[in-house]
Amino acid sequence: MKRRDLEKRLRIAGCYLKREGASHSIWINPKNGAVETVPRHTEIKEPLAKKILKNLNSE
Repeated sequence: MKRRDLEKRLRIAGCYLKREGASHSIWINPKNGAVETVPRHTEIKEPLAKKILKNLNSE
């Protein structure tokens, strides 16, 4: 999955970018306080993308 597609799905789910780290971005879901790191690769493997979406309760 492309990183921008994952970020788009996160934004639609109500998540927002908290901060940029050295090699990851930190995303937070304000509805439940869940925090997840998203790598800054242009292509994110499907299992990892699904895990991020599931952990942020946005799937």
